[in-house]
Amino acid sequence: MNYLDISLFKSKALQWANSFDICCCLDSNSYSDPFGKFDFVIAAGADQVLDIPTGQAFEALRSFYNLHKTWMFGLFSYDLKNEQEELYSRNPDSLHFPDLFFFVPEYLITVKDGQIAVILGDQEVLKEISQMEPVAPIPGQTLNIQHKLDRAAYLKKISELRQHINRGDIYEVTYCQEFFAEHAEIDPLAIFNQLNTLSPTPFAGYFKIQDQYILSASPERFLCKREEKLISQPIKGTARRNPDAIIDEQVKLDLRKNEKEQAENVMIVDLVRNDLTKSAVKGSVKVEELFGIYSFPQVHQMISTISCKLNPELHFIDAIKNTFPMGSMTGAPKIRAMELIESHELSKRGAYSGSIGYISPEGDFDFNVIIRSILYQETAKYLSFQVGGAITYASSPEGEYEECMVKASAIIQTLAPIKKAVIS
Repeated sequence: MNYLDISLFKSKALQWANSFDICCCLDSNSYSDPFGKFDFVIAAGADQVLDIPTGQAFEALRSFYNLHKTWMFGLFSYDLKNEQEELYSRNPDSLHFPDLFFFVPEYLITVKDGQIAVILGDQEVLKEISQMEPVAPIPGQTLNIQHKLDRAAYLKKISELRQHINRGDIYEVTYCQEFFAEHAEIDPLAIFNQLNTLSPTPFAGYFKIQDQYILSASPERFLCKREEKLISQPIKGTARRNPDAIIDEQVKLDLRKNEKEQAENVMIVDLVRNDLTKSAVKGSVKVEELFGIYSFPQVHQMISTISCKLNPELHFIDAIKNTFPMGSMTGAPKIRAMELIESHELSKRGAYSGSIGYISPEGDFDFNVIIRSILYQETAKYLSFQVGGAITYASSPEGEYEECMVKASAIIQTLAPIKKAVIS
């Protein structure tokens, strides 16, 4: 089906999907992506649900897929790491997202190259969507957004982590800090629309699980499967964009040649190569692009692409398990980095730095990295977003703090109209 205004259709479709207790929207925002199957996907309603805590979550997902072998959408929480290794998560958690949550949708609607298709559900749903009338956003109250760490405490944490690097405990660790607001009353759909307008990214997502919401402006792909091929595209390397086009082009060129950023990126490329080797046909792991520079509204990013051929004797769910959590959000060596993350961060990550995406009936899949995202617990009225960066020997604590604020800028700007732009 053709629709004269795809952007209007997307807006109405998401408004319609949001009326269900469970829904997921994945939006590429028209970025060119050789591995993307769709430009826009809406999954709404739940025929079947899998909600499993860490322990045997990946095994349960394998059984769930083998039973249904249909479309399913879901969430991997960062804390599934504890199922992989002898790790734990004891930091405070005010959001309580599931460790692993997947659902088989009642309705599945896709957009590709301007063509709208109803994959699951009655075709009449398109008429229902076309008749949706815009709903005025619910006015939000002023938010008091707070840091878990002030600037001085953050700098101290980074200095402590650099001591571990100096001692040779690790080479790199991705350290994150939480911003949060208590007693927060927001309109999640309106906030997502604002965020997606201000910061359109290729792996944006809106995920509603009852009273829990993930509003994501993610620029990063965690892992994708296309037939026998696995693709991972870690991001490491960030530069703030400049409104002056000439200066901005120089910023981009400087990022491409920045040895510190290249060092961060190549460490994670090596880690991802190692993770993929566990699932690959021998000799098939390769780096398709190293240090690619991609531009987004607020930042330029350094992105590398690593691929392999999936071992046909391995279930594709095991390939996800073998690479999770993603190296770009942990560090190297991976296990020691995750131990230090747990001991130095002040909040449980939960859904943050986890992943949302889909699995197709034939076993293809595509999952993002939950970064640049707002997490919201409506019943508890708790709003949270985290930002982080890769800490290496060459890192400057002050520079890392500034990079975090750049990454947080789109979210802060999105929330500014309802918080009077004051952060304590």
